[in-house]
Amino acid sequence: MSALCPPPSPAVAKTDIDLKDEPPVLAATFAYWDNILGPRVRHIWAPKSKQVLLSDGEITFLANHTLNGEILRNAESGAIDVKFFVLAEKGVIIVSLIFDGNWNGDKSTYGLSIILPQSELDFYLPLHRVCVDRLTYSIRKGRIWMHKGLSIISMLTAEIIPIMELLSSMKTHSVPEEIDIQDTVLNDDDIGDSCPAEFLHKAISSHLQTCGCSVVVGSNAEKVNKIVRTLCLFLTPAERKCSRFCRNESSFKYDSGLFVQGLLRKCVPGCHAER
Repeated sequence: MSALCPPPSPAVAKTDIDLKDEPPVLAATFAYWDNILGPRVRHIWAPKSKQVLLSDGEITFLANHTLNGEILRNAESGAIDVKFFVLAEKGVIIVSLIFDGNWNGDKSTYGLSIILPQSELDFYLPLHRVCVDRLTYSIRKGRIWMHKGLSIISMLTAEIIPIMELLSSMKTHSVPEEIDIQDTVLNDDDIGDSCPAEFLHKAISSHLQTCGCSVVVGSNAEKVNKIVRTLCLFLTPAERKCSRFCRNESSFKYDSGLFVQGLLRKCVPGCHAER
């Protein structure tokens, strides 16, 4: 990281994000193409961390890299191009979504990017589809704000923070590729007491009907996670890496795009079911 020598550039606005767990993300950036100065970074989002792996100048240098060569971009209206950079010499990977937009009457090319350490490549790849879908939604929403002449930084901040929280939670609570059946409800001798057979039949059949996408909500984290493991038996190893256990001390928020996720009932608004 220290070998980077970014060129001098004006100070870029930055939002520091306070995450509960140590995040695998180095930063997120919003850049645009300036017809005079070339690629410029408009905003940086970076998690607060005791160890600063990238300076603001290095983040700006990497973000500018995502828009290099886009001056001749000729895409269909509304198109969003997904680009994936593995910069081994810099030790980072960059996921960038390139799109055209009108802001205050000026049409330009923009890039919304997430920067991660290259060491997190294996962790990130199974979640690539989820992240791209979330970023695509943010861009489509942002285009409406831009068309109205509004600044989209506040809106993007509200979208980027949950994505960073998602990646952070998956780093610590994702379901492993291999599941031991002894850790599931199917291994219980008294299955009728720990989990009523009728409920289990409905849970599994509904899980299969929704193509492996389920949300498990309960008041006991251990029981919730046991059901999560049970349903994940019907997923592929790759799909399990896109599933998440419930956290014992405090529940995660619901995140779209995951296959199976566990939530604590007390942290789900409007949820009063006993099971």
